[in-house]
This record gives sequence, structure tokens and C-alpha cells, in this order.
Amino acid sequence: MHNFFVDENMRQEDVYYITDADFNHIKNVLRMKTGDQFLVSCGSKSDLCVLDSFTEDSVIAKITEENYQDTSLSVKLYLFQGLPKSDKMELVIQKAVELGVEGIFPVEMNRCVVKIDDKKKKSKQSRWQAISESAAKQSKRTIIPEVFDILSYKQAMEKAKEMDVFIVPYENKDGMKATKNALSEIKKGMSVGILIGPEGGFDEKEIAMAEAVGGLTVSLGKRILRTETAAITALSMCMLYAEMNIEDVE
Repeated sequence: MHNFFVDENMRQEDVYYITDADFNHIKNVLRMKTGDQFLVSCGSKSDLCVLDSFTEDSVIAKITEENYQDTSLSVKLYLFQGLPKSDKMELVIQKAVELGVEGIFPVEMNRCVVKIDDKKKKSKQSRWQAISESAAKQSKRTIIPEVFDILSYKQAMEKAKEMDVFIVPYENKDGMKATKNALSEIKKGMSVGILIGPEGGFDEKEIAMAEAVGGLTVSLGKRILRTETAAITALSMCMLYAEMNIEDVE
């Protein structure tokens, strides 16, 4: 079932008015007809709708069931991703959104192979945000996670202070006890930051700075993971922990 995102001002009583690119997609690409069902996400919830009619520039979608589904987690996951090279960032964003991330902070770090020119940062962020939107639609998210502006490492650490739990997977961390302890800190409603190093990994000063703002260094297992694999693994770990240990106990 297709999923579309709209603003609150596009709803009137039990009807949504879908315009612009989504209007064109519904009418001319998907060629949907009256009576077809789809989801409309608005204000962190998804409603089941039926295509009622078309106007000259909008789709009129009638709500048949409010709060049809809720795909959000009971915690808010934020990914702090050291900038990877090539198109790896696009893969990380796509999978992070599928796994339930709330927001993504691209971070410039000492051992980043890629260096993005200041003039290109805004266009990169726009491209990444479009990937987040596409992944949110595909995975039936109720929100479109935000891909924030690229941060320096110092700026990222300031943001990390706002997290209730800040997890730092580190290749030099031995054993899984610290990982278990870090996960046990996660409670309903908390914000959880996850810091992933770039291809070159962390340098010791960066780990020290992360620990100074409350970062919990953990292991993701005995094997050395690529940066994109580490991001997916850490997010999956936190997502599954929340699903199995927080949401099911209520």
C-alpha cells in the first residue's frame, strides 16, 4: 500500500488534499482511481484513506480509518555518522530510516576519507533528505526523519549532550558486557544517540571527547565492520532491544 506525507494544513475535517509532486505521482505515474486505498501520514500518525476524487491540482483523499498504524519506536534513535566515501552515506540513510531512526547527523571526523566542499554541503543535504523521504514512504514510517546539516566533530559532541543515552561502537572495545549494560540504560521515551566512525575509524582523541560527554563505548562483536555495516548493526541492535524489551512489556 502506498504512503504519502502531508502537512496539517492539507486536512479539512475527514479529507486530505494532496497536491504538487504527490498529486502528479498518484494521477499520472501510479494512475490510481477512485476507490483505491492508500496511507496518508500527517503529524506522526498514519490514516487509511480512499481516493475520493480529483480536482484540477489535487487529490481528495477521504479518511476511512484514523490512526491506522503506528510504526514508530518507543525511543528516539539518532545516528551520528562519520562521513563515508562514495555513495555509502545514501545506503546508510536508507537503512537507518527503515530501522526507525528519528534523525541523522552527518559528522566530519579526523579520519574521514571524503571532504565535502562548503559550497556542496547544502546540495548534499538536500539529496540525502530526499533519500530519507523515499525510504520513509517505502517502510511506512509516520514521519520523514530529518537529515541535518553536516556537523564538525565538536558540534556533534554538543548535540550528543542532549541525548539521554549516547552509544559509541568502538573496534578496540573487548567483550559484550559493556554493550549489554548500555542497552539496559535505554528506557521508554528516551533519546538514544549512536556515533559511528568513518572508514578510518576513530582516533583516540575523538573517543576521549565522546566519553567526556557521556558516551558509552561498546563492542559490536569480534569482527571488524565497515562503517555502513556498523551503522546498520548498531541501529538494528537498539531497534530490536526497544521492540522486544520495552514495547512488549506494556
